[in-house]
Amino acid sequence: MSLDEAALREWVHCVAHGMADRRAFLQYMMGLGLSGPFLSHLLATSTPAQAQTPQPVADFVPTKRGGGGKLRLLWWQAPTILNTHLASGTKDLDASRVVYEPLAAFDPDANFVPILATDIPSLDNGGLAPDGRSVTWRLKKDVVWHDGKPFTADDVIFTWEFAADPATGATTTGTYADIAHIDKLDEHTVKVVFKEPTPFWYDAFFGHRGGSSTLNRGHEHQRSISRRNARDGRPRCLGGVQRGGGT
Repeated sequence: MSLDEAALREWVHCVAHGMADRRAFLQYMMGLGLSGPFLSHLLATSTPAQAQTPQPVADFVPTKRGGGGKLRLLWWQAPTILNTHLASGTKDLDASRVVYEPLAAFDPDANFVPILATDIPSLDNGGLAPDGRSVTWRLKKDVVWHDGKPFTADDVIFTWEFAADPATGATTTGTYADIAHIDKLDEHTVKVVFKEPTPFWYDAFFGHRGGSSTLNRGHEHQRSISRRNARDGRPRCLGGVQRGGGT
């Protein structure tokens, strides 16, 4: 049996529109050496387009950030974990930013922008040490966790302890490897001290790099939960931060 182009087009049209047997078509074409994916694509291009059902427009209009409503996020793959210290994919880093935030980040023009910090450390404001061995972060005071407990210096210190601990197996551990210790100057100020002069002082707690910026709660019960879950491999995103009315 042989087919000219016109006959083939007619057969494809009939199969695509349900007027001819699909199985017989596939068997014949595969017998000619054509692959299944190629034939599926061939039929798909001949299948009439399906009309899309109009989606109802939400009549809810939030009056403030965190005011409610639905947020739909579309990625090529579903996030698998919201603790980015254990994540290895951008999808997880993006999804975590709905509930976790960094001290600072880059804006679209690559400028430093404070997020949970009050300002960007610099030589002028005393945040950066002239010898490059430390950086002082001042934290915003109007930030609370989902349970109403305040975001404090303890949470920043806990994030470092958690990610740097080899027992955690964090994917972000390298970001914290150069930190010698973090001093709590007060409830909303921390001093990050490096092992040696560090020009890349904003690596830890900053932006989206490796998910290292997200902050885990430093409450004592959270510490025990995080350690236990680190051993059994379960996700441990237990809540997010809220600033001035919530995120």
